[in-house]
Amino acid sequence: VNISILVVAVVVFLLVLHHNLLGLSDLLKRELTDSNPLGLQPIDFIPVVPQRLTDEGNNKEISVVIAASEERLGGAIAAINSIYRNTRSNVVFYIVTLNDTVDHLRLWLRNTALKNLRYQILNFDPRVLEGKVQMDPQKADSIKPLTFARFYLPNLVPHAEKAIYVDDDVIVQDDILELYNTPLKPGHAAAFSDDCDSTTNKVAVHGAGNQYNYIGFLDYKKETIRKLAMKANTCSFNPGVFVANVTEWKLQNITEQLEKWMTLNVVEKLYSRTLAGSITTPPLLIVFYKQHSSIDPLWNVRHLGSSAGKRYSPQFVKAAKLLHWNGHFKPWGRTASYAEVWEKWYVPDPTGKFSLIRRHPEAHEAK
Repeated sequence: VNISILVVAVVVFLLVLHHNLLGLSDLLKRELTDSNPLGLQPIDFIPVVPQRLTDEGNNKEISVVIAASEERLGGAIAAINSIYRNTRSNVVFYIVTLNDTVDHLRLWLRNTALKNLRYQILNFDPRVLEGKVQMDPQKADSIKPLTFARFYLPNLVPHAEKAIYVDDDVIVQDDILELYNTPLKPGHAAAFSDDCDSTTNKVAVHGAGNQYNYIGFLDYKKETIRKLAMKANTCSFNPGVFVANVTEWKLQNITEQLEKWMTLNVVEKLYSRTLAGSITTPPLLIVFYKQHSSIDPLWNVRHLGSSAGKRYSPQFVKAAKLLHWNGHFKPWGRTASYAEVWEKWYVPDPTGKFSLIRRHPEAHEAK
């Protein structure tokens, strides 16, 4: 009798366990396929940690977020490759893109030397920006949704304590671990490169007025801006590369604060129209006013995409830890300074859709 009771109990236990496992499996499938409220849907999933990293005990994940639009996909690929080849750390890339780019991106990653990359593709839903940005009816593509992906870091890397965001027009020449280890002061949710640092001053564009100050991005004639009591001559910062304390970002509701100022701008036109022309930088300047740490200037050597970038010496470019082609001239398109450095990290598109456009400087100037 005792044996019979024991057998029955074991059978019942196994049935309950099987039922619970089936339920858990269904739950996980739903979590992996359903979009979260912001429409950031995981599409590809992260492979296991390479054995060499596990053996070295260096398996702490370094989260790197980068946006990848179709027309600039080659830039994102080169940036990713430069980071991947210059570190032995456990870097995981969170690549944010739109639905129509997913297949192209996946083929590029799977059919090239990047096939062993650890990454996750996230689909960004532009509808999250409704009511938060002002569309220009004269320009159908006036708004680039992916430029706002950085505002939603906690949704992109929900389990990370810390993350790095980089634009797609950068090349990393040193170990990204050093940037990741940038110390952030208590209470600071991010570290940026200030526009008044020595590197920026080295190539300051003459006649650009207050391009590197708050007044270059915000309209100080508006009462809402004046009430914030932010000094107009405060140095701005570059949001194309930054290190974020994601935990602090959540605690301070940074995303909600950014969305608030985006919405207010639609109604009150708070951004400056005279110099910078950026619509992503102003809300960041407001929210992080005197509340951000600084990164080493060599980790965001900028202006290579403008005429100012030509003022850098080859020795300085070689010593830079991160090169940033912000400006009109991208290294994969029109003539830009030190485009040959960028090309060393470019991985050709196996589909042939993305091709490099090269023009001789004299031909460009003639136009």
